[in-house]
Amino acid sequence: GFDALKEAFTQAALNQFGSGWGWLVMDEGGQLQIISISNQNSPLSEGLKPILTVDVWEHAYYLKYQNRRADYLENFWSVVNWAKAEELYLQAR
Repeated sequence: GFDALKEAFTQAALNQFGSGWGWLVMDEGGQLQIISISNQNSPLSEGLKPILTVDVWEHAYYLKYQNRRADYLENFWSVVNWAKAEELYLQAR
């Protein structure tokens, strides 16, 4: 369910060492995956279709959250554009 998705996505983003991104993607077989990718790399280069992402580079959260990446990620869920995520999901299928 949603809680499991939220937990797995948040953990992937929290566990990203240094700069990078947390992603919800669809693979070529139509399966959803939660991944993290370093720096400026993109899941597109790995044949994955992006559905949802969060920026975990320090510039995204440091001014408001300092080193509290977990707090930043908790608040991320209140600003997700679910209509866009749904659109990307439907396009990826």
